[in-house]
Amino acid sequence: MKTEIAHSFLNSHSYPEYRKIVSDLLAAGQSSGNEQTEELLHYSKLNEVRMNRLDKTIHVDENVIRKIQALKKEYIWLTLTEGWCGDAAQIVPVLFKIASVSDKITLKLVFRDENEALMNLFLTNGSKSVPKVIVLDAKTHDVKATWGPRPEGATHLIKSYKAQYGVVDETAKTELQMWYLNDKGLSIQNELADLMEHLEHLIYQKL
Repeated sequence: MKTEIAHSFLNSHSYPEYRKIVSDLLAAGQSSGNEQTEELLHYSKLNEVRMNRLDKTIHVDENVIRKIQALKKEYIWLTLTEGWCGDAAQIVPVLFKIASVSDKITLKLVFRDENEALMNLFLTNGSKSVPKVIVLDAKTHDVKATWGPRPEGATHLIKSYKAQYGVVDETAKTELQMWYLNDKGLSIQNELADLMEHLEHLIYQKL
């Protein structure tokens, strides 16, 4: 695992770098990832608009700021993502905003298809679902926790829809995007802040 993580660091990007790569690909009529289809390009264009909006509108909750700024150890949020992924478009800008309020968190973004070996270590029910946040100790690069690919409320929505209709179709995807819109990034913030708070509690219990 250390080898895959070390290799992914060489391919990692800051949030501004990630945004530029995806934007440049779109300008060339391409989406990120190995597969190139009109459908993925369409989703990528929608996601560009979503991320631009979120960059302007997302604010980190005061309670979340308090928890994040109370962190004592340093962490890396190594995050697998792709530009065509609707969940990633809603989540990655929030990750950036959270990391921006603390000097203890560094966000590193890696493209899923360029880091298949790493992705295969962090599957969700056997699926290469993104985004996937791998929480690492910044000094040792040991894996301390993972989060993703969706907050609990969004996961429940999709599970319920699939149980009722048997598929995740365009209606389900629209309902999911509406869920994110109404939630305003708060579930993502709270879940990650609670995860980090719990992680530090466990670490200092052992000391």
